[in-house]
Order: sequence, then structure tokens, then C-alpha cells
Amino acid sequence: MLLVYPDPPPPLLAQTLDLAGYAWKAVANASIAMAQAPESGWSGAVVCADTDPEAAFGVCRVLRKGDAPVDGVLLLVNGGQLGELEHRDDLFDDFCLSPFHPKELEARLHHLQFRAGRVGGAEISAYSGLEINTETYQAAVDGKPLDLTYMEYELLKFFVQNPGKVFTREQLLSRVWGYEYYGGARTVDVHVRRLRAKLGEEHANLIQTVRSVGYRFGQTRW
Repeated sequence: MLLVYPDPPPPLLAQTLDLAGYAWKAVANASIAMAQAPESGWSGAVVCADTDPEAAFGVCRVLRKGDAPVDGVLLLVNGGQLGELEHRDDLFDDFCLSPFHPKELEARLHHLQFRAGRVGGAEISAYSGLEINTETYQAAVDGKPLDLTYMEYELLKFFVQNPGKVFTREQLLSRVWGYEYYGGARTVDVHVRRLRAKLGEEHANLIQTVRSVGYRFGQTRW
């Protein structure tokens, strides 16, 4: 079971965890967190520090020092708090900016649980020297790791898992960014340009422009 602070949690957080299939328990303070910990410990913790940071960091301290194990602490912070994290990195394992994208939160939680051994072995999707690890959210080309942002990774993963198919910019926006994203089609063009640059000259042509339509990854069987 996943620990969530505070109680009640923000509606978007509760909805995201429910839709992702997590069993979770919200707590109002650190004492309750320790008193209600499962015998096997918490499978992880999501601590909201964007509204009451001192109380949130207090919860993190107790979780770190408590007897019940916690497999990874994910901190939710706002952009103005980034400077505060530098000297407190011993209190959490990862952080996510609030307001967050549900897919990003799921990805970070999944990565924490993978590191803790709570999920199975890695799943690899590969195409022409390009490899995508869907468990660790890493990508490599010819064995060399790619430094990708979260959405660059998501777009590349979608392409690799759907080779040879043509997608319009609008389809990519809805399938990768989600229906709640209000950015324009130019967002897709920018991310494709960045991906091509990071793939390098030899592999940049894996993402092909289909004139007046959109983009295709790899070769169609036709």
C-alpha cells in the first residue's frame, strides 16, 4: 500500500493513483503514518510539500528514521521550492513539480518501485539500433544512453511501439500528451526536432515527415 500525505489528498492526486491501480492510504501526520504502516512496510510514499512544506518535510524525516520500511519517497513541490531541495535531498528519492501531469507521476512512481524490486523485469522495445526500456524509462541508440525529457521519452516510446504507421499531429497530441493537454500542434514539431537531434544523423531519419499528414516512425511494410 502506498502512503499519501496529507489527508485528504489533492483531488488530482487521488484520481491519478486510483486510475493507475494503486492501493493507497492518506495520513494527516507522521505519527499516523507509522502507526498504520502495513507489516511489510509502505510500498512507497507521495508527500505533498507544495502547500505546507515544513510539515511535509517533517513527515519525510519520520519516514526515513522510522522502523517501518518505505520503498521510495516522491515529493510534490512547486517551482518556487526547487532551491529548498538542494540541502534536503536525503529526505526523498525523487520529486515532481506540481501541478503535475498524471502520466509523469505514474512514471516516477513506477521507476521508484522498480528500483525497490516491487515490479518485474524490464521490458525492452527495439528498432534498428534503438532500444526503449519501459521499466526504467531509459532509451539508448547503439548502446549509448539518450538524455531525454519525460515527454521526449513518451513520444519516442510511442513511435517505437507503433512502427510504420502514420499519425497526424493531432493524433500524437491526444495519444501521447493526453486529451487534457491544450498545447498546439507545434508542440509535436518541436519535440520531433529535438528527438531527431538527439538520435544523431545516422538515426534521425527513423522519424519521417509525411507531407500534409504528420509523422511516421520507421519503414512501412508496404
